[in-house]
Amino acid sequence: MNSLFKALSHPVRRRIIAMLRAGPLSSGDIAAAFDMSWPTVTGHLNALKEAELVSTEREAQSIRYRLEISAVEEALAFLMDLSGTGKTDEEEKEP
Repeated sequence: MNSLFKALSHPVRRRIIAMLRAGPLSSGDIAAAFDMSWPTVTGHLNALKEAELVSTEREAQSIRYRLEISAVEEALAFLMDLSGTGKTDEEEKEP
């Protein structure tokens, strides 16, 4: 869970996740959206992959990245539990 929140802490990584919500993208398409070096973009993609927020698949000579919604759901569930949202009145009364 720590690697997940660490990955989400960087604005570039959050932007990559937002891009992937529309569907899988190649590493080249992702890199083209940013004004930074290829190794820097690769580092961000690797952080997202280590946090299991994205998965990869090889397509010919390129690598396509896909958003792993289950990891996002896990983070949301944690935050909702932490804030107490989503609980019924009865659940909130329990010690």
